Amino acid sequence: METALAPQYRNTPEGREADAILRTCVHCGFCNATCPTYQLLGDELDGPRGRIYQIKQVLEGRAVSRLTQLHLDCCLTCTACETTCPSGVRYHHLLDIGRGIVEREVKRPLGERFKRRLLRAVLARPERFKLVLSVARALRPLLSASLQRRIPAVQAIGSRPPATHSRRMLVLEGCAQSVATPATNNALTRVLDRLGISLVSAPEAGCCGAVDYHLAAHQAGLAAARHNVDVWWPHVEAGVEAIIASASGCGAMLKDYGHLLRNDPDYADRARRISTLTRDASEVLDNEELERLQVDGRGRKVACHVPCSLQHTQKLPNTVPDILRRLGFELTPVADAHLCCGSAGTYSLLQEELSQQLLANKVDHLEAGSPELITTANIGCQLHLQSRAAVPVHHWIELLDPSV
Repeated sequence: METALAPQYRNTPEGREADAILRTCVHCGFCNATCPTYQLLGDELDGPRGRIYQIKQVLEGRAVSRLTQLHLDCCLTCTACETTCPSGVRYHHLLDIGRGIVEREVKRPLGERFKRRLLRAVLARPERFKLVLSVARALRPLLSASLQRRIPAVQAIGSRPPATHSRRMLVLEGCAQSVATPATNNALTRVLDRLGISLVSAPEAGCCGAVDYHLAAHQAGLAAARHNVDVWWPHVEAGVEAIIASASGCGAMLKDYGHLLRNDPDYADRARRISTLTRDASEVLDNEELERLQVDGRGRKVACHVPCSLQHTQKLPNTVPDILRRLGFELTPVADAHLCCGSAGTYSLLQEELSQQLLANKVDHLEAGSPELITTANIGCQLHLQSRAAVPVHHWIELLDPSV
């Protein structure tokens, strides 16, 4: 694709990056075939090709409109288009650039600004999210049935074994996950302990930065990334084998630190090292002797939901299904498994109508094989799916926990 960037963007880091990405796009349209919003809306401007063209126009100096902002807002950032693209277009990096520029140029209505600031202020800060969730649980009997289903129940989490093994990995506790589904990392700790791996935690670490960054608050997102790099670096120097994220959305963000901070001379090298060390929990388990867990999944029918952040962004579509099959679980067939469930971070709260349509389709496909439960690998997807599913929804690592 030919480009002619406006002078104000031409020699900037974001302009140069965007120009390089745009020039890889051949405008073939294969991406629209796997874009969830294009499938629902059938509008070229609500597919990757159309959004790329709109961002191109912005970078070339065309007037930025509220309509452009709405079309970019409707993108889930599921990156299914990147899996499909034959030219290797780094769409999500281009989208981040486009959203950032449009956010600066177009003032949102007051209600939207308030809602987005509120989400950033609560979801990324566990102490605040814990308070909000406690109030919601207390008021649960007074709420409608649909709202009640969105509030996660209190989990029995069990204890964590002491870190006694020579093999050590650093775990990202997460912000929303540490409050809503604390059983996930506790189960992961017990599973890895059975395999001779100790998980260590850095309580000072905060949100991975994805909540801020994907809401176009880029500087706040980068500040969160820098904070985590500082907190984790002593552990890296001490020789931790890996940094584990059990939430695939967070893992995708950590793996992007090297790219996001590449122009920061104080952080570029360390951020790159953090990204190199980051592993999804399934990457670690997939390379271990799972027989040592003594888990027998024979006779258990499970629908495996592989989140977009795992199958498309991290390019790990098979690790979780392979692990479950190795342990004997029967995985039921899931149609259109490549399409997003509609959670997409804060998307389910900001684009509720589209999100609910995608959720209905996804749950129908997951439950079509009559599984006894649904597994997933991301906190947002887990909460979103369980708000509609008729069967329990668990993080897949809980199926491997010897204490359950």
